[in-house]
Amino acid sequence: MTSPRMRVGVTRRELLTVGGVSVAAVAVGHGLTGCGRKRTASAHDGRVQTLRYGSDASQFVELTLPAAAKGPVPVAVVIHGGFWRSAYGLELGRPLAATLPGRGWAALNIEYRRVGNGGGYPTTLIDVAAAIDLLADEGQIAARDSDLELDLERVVTIGHSAGGHLAAWAATRPGQDAGSPGAAPRVTVSALVSQAGVLDLAACAREGLGAGAAQAFLAGEPGDVPDRYEQASPIERLPVGVPTLCVHASRDGNVPVSQSENFVAAAQAVGDDAELSTVEGDHFVVIDPEHPSWALVLDWLDRLLR
Repeated sequence: MTSPRMRVGVTRRELLTVGGVSVAAVAVGHGLTGCGRKRTASAHDGRVQTLRYGSDASQFVELTLPAAAKGPVPVAVVIHGGFWRSAYGLELGRPLAATLPGRGWAALNIEYRRVGNGGGYPTTLIDVAAAIDLLADEGQIAARDSDLELDLERVVTIGHSAGGHLAAWAATRPGQDAGSPGAAPRVTVSALVSQAGVLDLAACAREGLGAGAAQAFLAGEPGDVPDRYEQASPIERLPVGVPTLCVHASRDGNVPVSQSENFVAAAQAVGDDAELSTVEGDHFVVIDPEHPSWALVLDWLDRLLR
């Protein structure tokens, strides 16, 4: 696969190799030991903190705060993809997260357990929910230590590929049945951005996307574990009830654009405020901060703040 270099973070070649093994140059291991908070260097303003929401090595987030704010700071939750597999980590989200504080957002780049390191259904969903809910306590404390306050009424999830699925699923948490993974959120999602998201898990399984990624994630075919597909698949949980932007490349060979097309059509049919922007390129252009698709997302986020 030939692709240009990302000017922030890692190159697309470094994100993916033949066979799907990540060789990202930025180590996932940053900040994994100990507990509580750890301040680290930021390419933007030096205000990155590593926060933990559990004892597993993958249960942590990176919170990047803006240098200053006139009022409560909205939060963008960045969720990386990788077909829910442990070969991929939150380094995929760092280039995008680094651009958000300069636009007035706090960025919460989250890690979670994946298939191959203790994840899968329901663990991955539980981790994503816990990482977002962390904003209500440790995240808010970290912000106040920096003389800021997080605006928990304005929390947007932004996810790529399988992360797009998790970003959309997180927005469905208020409508989940009691006792379901992620139900009764402490922090609710107010808007959603899906970048080449896997939004229909049954279609993902039928079409064999990611060499059986949905089946590995949910531990079965749609006919074997239908309740899991229904609970975890965003298209089955409509209406979401929050503004939704889907961005998808027309030549995406990993997740077909039909995933976003069908989701947006179904969301609009039940009254959701949902839109689709199709861009040129492959599966990875939408996580290149230098690509026009990211400027499109940033402009959409700006409109949310007006």
